[in-house]
Amino acid sequence: MMSRCLCLLHRFSKHYTMRCSISFFCLFIFSASFAQNKLHGIVTDPDHAGIPAASIYIPDLKRGTVTDLSGNYVFDNLPKGKILVEFKCLGFSSLITTIQVDGDVEFSVEMNNTITELSEVIVTGISHSTELKNNPIPIATVNSKALTENSSTNLIDNISKKNGVNQITTGVAISKPVIRGLGYNRIISLYDGIRQEGQQWGDEHGIEIDEFSVDRVEIIKGAGSLLYGSDGLGGVINFITADPVAQGSIIGKWTSNYQTNNGLIANSIMNAGNLKGLYWQARATEKIAHAYKNAYDGRVFNSGFNEMDFNGHIGLSKSWGYTQLNVSSFDQHIGLVEGDRDANGNFIRLKNNNGVEEEITASKNDLNTYSLFIPRQEINHLRISNTSNIYFGDSRLQVNAGYQRNQRKEYGDVLNENTKNLYFDLNTWNYNILLFLPEVHEWHVSFGTSGMTQHNENKGIEFLIPEYKSFDVGAFAFVKKKIEKLDIAGGFRVDHRHIDIDQLYLDDNGKPTNDPSMLEKFKKANLNFGNYTFSAGLTYQFSNKISTKFNISRGYRAPNIAELSSNGRHEGSLRYEYGNYKLVPETSLQIDGGITYNSKHISAEASIFQNTIHNYIYTQKLRGKNGLDSIPDVNEPVPAYQYQQGLAQLRGGEFSLDIHPHPFDWLHFENGFSFVIAENKSQSSDSSKYLPYIPAPRYQSELRANINKWKSSFANTYIKVEYQAYLKQNKVLLENRTETPTPSYQLWNAGVGTDITNKKGVTVISIYLTVNNIFDKAYQNHLSRLKYAQLNAATGRTGVFNVGRNFSVKIVVPVVFKKAGTS
Repeated sequence: MMSRCLCLLHRFSKHYTMRCSISFFCLFIFSASFAQNKLHGIVTDPDHAGIPAASIYIPDLKRGTVTDLSGNYVFDNLPKGKILVEFKCLGFSSLITTIQVDGDVEFSVEMNNTITELSEVIVTGISHSTELKNNPIPIATVNSKALTENSSTNLIDNISKKNGVNQITTGVAISKPVIRGLGYNRIISLYDGIRQEGQQWGDEHGIEIDEFSVDRVEIIKGAGSLLYGSDGLGGVINFITADPVAQGSIIGKWTSNYQTNNGLIANSIMNAGNLKGLYWQARATEKIAHAYKNAYDGRVFNSGFNEMDFNGHIGLSKSWGYTQLNVSSFDQHIGLVEGDRDANGNFIRLKNNNGVEEEITASKNDLNTYSLFIPRQEINHLRISNTSNIYFGDSRLQVNAGYQRNQRKEYGDVLNENTKNLYFDLNTWNYNILLFLPEVHEWHVSFGTSGMTQHNENKGIEFLIPEYKSFDVGAFAFVKKKIEKLDIAGGFRVDHRHIDIDQLYLDDNGKPTNDPSMLEKFKKANLNFGNYTFSAGLTYQFSNKISTKFNISRGYRAPNIAELSSNGRHEGSLRYEYGNYKLVPETSLQIDGGITYNSKHISAEASIFQNTIHNYIYTQKLRGKNGLDSIPDVNEPVPAYQYQQGLAQLRGGEFSLDIHPHPFDWLHFENGFSFVIAENKSQSSDSSKYLPYIPAPRYQSELRANINKWKSSFANTYIKVEYQAYLKQNKVLLENRTETPTPSYQLWNAGVGTDITNKKGVTVISIYLTVNNIFDKAYQNHLSRLKYAQLNAATGRTGVFNVGRNFSVKIVVPVVFKKAGTS
C-alpha cells in the first residue's frame, strides 16, 4: 500500500510541478508590484566606526550587498517575514541573526574584531538556512579560504583533511569520499543542493565536479536519508558554488596552479555579475597532469589525467524570491594504474606490435609524458538544473529539478585503442519540492516530496552491469522548534524504489543475442525496495561558550545495480565482482552526541557516535577449490569477490582543539583526532570480524600564524606547518586475504600565502605556496586501492605507494569590471 501511494504521489508531483511553474510565474509579477519591505542599517567595529566593504548576505534569497565607506547597507524589495542574515568582514567574526522584516526596518550591528568563528550559516537540509551551532545534526564545513589555501589533486582530496572525512583513492585523479567509515552509495553528493548521479558504486569512479567551481562544502555526518532518500545512509556532502556577487558589481578571476610531483597544470577563469537582481557566473577550467612519483616506485606509469570543464548559472533575485538555471559540463580522461612490472621492478606497458600484443618496459618518456595509455577511461557529465525559492505570504516554496547524463567509457584493448570495452550511458531526472509553512510560536514546519528516475544503457563490447531502469519517490515532513536556549528538530520520511533489470544473453563471441540457449550474462528482474527513515535531535546552549548536541537517526539504502547484478571486471579495479539478486535494503540507526566550547582564546569540540547497520552489504573474496583465490578469467588473473550481507556496527568519534592565546591572537594551534571501529557482528572469527575499507585512526595538527596587514603591500598573510599521523590499521578483513594491515606513518606539510595590494588596499594578486609530504615519505594509505596491485619482485613490496613530496604554486588574480554602487 505504501509503495502504491508513493507511486501516485510521484505522478501527482510531476503534474503539480509543471502547474506550479505557470502559477508562480504569474505570482512573481503580482508580488513584485506590492513589495514595500526594506532593510537597512550600519555595520560598525567595537570603536563604533563604520566598517567599509563588509558583506551582508541573505541565503534564502541569494541576495547580497556590501557596506559603503561609512558602513551603511540597504536591501530593497524584501518579502515580509523572518529572514536569516549573515554579516561578514575579513578580520572580524561573522555575525548571523534572524530579522523580522515588515515595512522599513533599520538593523545595525557591531562586529567583534576577534578572529574566532563562533558560527556559520548552513543551507543543506530540509529546513530554512540556519546557524551551525543551532543544528542538532552533526555537520562540518570547509570554507572557500581553506579550499584555496590547500594543495590537492582533486576536490575530494581537498576536503579529506576534515575530521571524520577520508577518501578511497585509485591514484591521484580518482577519489571517493568516506564519512565516518562509509562511502560509495552510502554517501549522497550534492551540487548546489541537487543530487549528483554518476554511478557512485564504481571503485574507479570519482566525483564529476569542477573543483574550482566550489566555494564551500557542507558535510552531514550521519544518516541523510531523511533529506534525500535512499543512499544517504552514511552522510551527505553538498558542494556549493559561490554566492551571487553584490548588487551592481561585475567581477572576474583567474586561478592558476602548478604542482611539481606530477606536473599538474590547472587554469580556471571566471566571470560573475549582478545587475538589478539579474545575476550570473560563468567558468572554464583546464587541468593536465602526467604520472606522479614516490620514493619507492619512482614515477607510477599511466597515473596521469586531463580535464576540461565548463559551468555556470544565471539567476533572478527579486522580492518574491529567486530562480536560478545551472549548467555544467565535466570532461575528464584518466589513465588507469595496474601496477604490473618486470623482473627488475620497472613498470611495463602493452604495445601493439604489428597486430600482436606485446609487453615492454615503460620508457622514461612514457613516464613523463602527458599522454595517456591503455587502459584508460573517459568521463563526460552533463548537468542542467533549476533551483527556485518562491515566497508567498509567510510561506515559501522551494522547487529543485535537474537532468544529468553521465557517460563512462573504458578502453582496454591495445590492439584496438578506440574500442570502448565498457560504455555506460546513464540518464537521470531528479526533483525535490519543499513547502515551508508560516512560523507559529517558534514552530517551523516543512514537508515535501523528492524523487528520481534513471535509465542506463550499455554501449560497449563488454558488460559489467545490465541495462536497467529505476524509479524513486519519497515524501517527508520536518519540524523545528526553539525554546529559549533549546533547539529541537525532527522529521519522518517514507521511500520506494523500483528497478527493472534487463536480461542479457551472449553468444560464443561475447555479443548480445536473443537465443536463450546461449550464456545468460544477466537475469531479468523486477525488484522493489522501500522503507522509512526518521531523525530527532536537540541542541542546548548552556552559555555563550558551551553548547551540546544529541541526535538519533534512522537511514535507509536500497542495493545498487552493481551489488545486485555485476558480473565482470573493470579495467583498473584489480578484482572480478559478482552481484547478488537476493540482497535486501540496508537500514541504520545512528546515535551521536557532542559538546562544543568557544571562547576568545580556546575552541574545542568532542563528538562520539555509534551506527548500527542491519543487512550491511560488503564484498568478500572467494576461494577456489584449491584453497587459493578464485580466478574466473585466466586471461585476466584477478581475484573474484561477491557481495553479501551482515550486521555491522561502526563507532568512533572526532575531537578538536584550537588554541589562540592572548596576546598572540594571530597564532593558532589546531589539533584534531578521529577514529572509527567497524565490526561485522554477524561474524565471530578474528579474520572476518571487521568491515573492509575503514580508515585508520588519524591525528593532525596545524600551527598557523595570521598577519592581517604586513608592511604596505601585503595583506591576509599566513604561514602554517601541518603534521599528520596515521596510526596502524590492523582491524581489517583478513578472511581470504581480502585486506592486509597497514603500518603507521607520519606526514609533514607547510604553506605560506599572501594578498598583494595596491596603494588603495585593493588586492592585485594572491599567492599560495605549499609543500606536501616535506620529507618524501613513502607510504600506503589504508584506503588506497593501489595498495593491492601486483608484487614488485625486485623489492618484495606489494602494491603501488602514494604521492611523494609535492610543491604547489597557486595564484589568484581578481579583476573588478564594475564596483557595487557605481554607475
